[in-house]
Amino acid sequence: MLLDFITWEADPRLIDSFITVRWYGLMFAIGFLIGYKIEERIFKHEGAPEKWLGTLLLWVMAGTVIGARLGHVFFYEWDVYSQDPIRILYIWEGGLASHGGTIGVIIGVLCFSWITAKRSPLWTFDRLVIPIALVGALIRIGNLMNHEIYGHPTDAPWAFRFITNINAWMHGADPIFSQPSHPTQLYEAAWYLALFGLLMWMYWKRNAEGRPGLIFGVFLTLLFAGRFAIEYLKNNQVGFEDNMVQTWGMNMGQALSIPFILIGLFFIVRAMMRPAVPLSFPNKFPTETK
Repeated sequence: MLLDFITWEADPRLIDSFITVRWYGLMFAIGFLIGYKIEERIFKHEGAPEKWLGTLLLWVMAGTVIGARLGHVFFYEWDVYSQDPIRILYIWEGGLASHGGTIGVIIGVLCFSWITAKRSPLWTFDRLVIPIALVGALIRIGNLMNHEIYGHPTDAPWAFRFITNINAWMHGADPIFSQPSHPTQLYEAAWYLALFGLLMWMYWKRNAEGRPGLIFGVFLTLLFAGRFAIEYLKNNQVGFEDNMVQTWGMNMGQALSIPFILIGLFFIVRAMMRPAVPLSFPNKFPTETK
């Protein structure tokens, strides 16, 4: 074998001086920056107002952070946070759930579509989920840098040994490594990158945006189907999930993925059963008029 395993000793901190910059936060920021540029190109391609971009970015950022935090609180550790609700605000302690982030983004898109764009939310979803797939991949790289959300022990040659208590290690304790384990962060990142490529191809090469809801449906179905499958290789995040697996054969992440997969399939079928909508592509932002 080329590798026995990889001892992963990456420091979650990119900069640790008078300010601390973590890789996880940097991946978030890079994702939003690249996502903004992709949306800018799409909006210009379709002649949507440039001023919408900033408003949409604010709604999406707020929905992502608030939704991901509340998703973790309510789906995974309500028994802990209900005893000390102020800790819900302590995001720097960790605890974000992608399913909650998805719900938050959906609410943000609904608000943007109804209040600002005054268009069907499907118009926004079909264009927004393209960069979101890329953002998801970058966030999983951030999880890798944080030594978190990794998988079960394995003898695969690409297995990683993660520092099991990263906070203690950062405060000077000797590192204690996990058994060689599945780097499920990389599995998910690769899946999301492939999905990003597919959605870009659907939009730019196949004009799939002419079937409202199709790109959105493919995004939901494939993203959460991949998440469902990879969860079988992951360690459960909280204790009650062990009982869920024994009783239902799935953990919380998988249970929360099922509704999104079904919703995605619904939008795919709906889009394919309806005639395509003709669109024009002026490839410029509209001229502002007073």
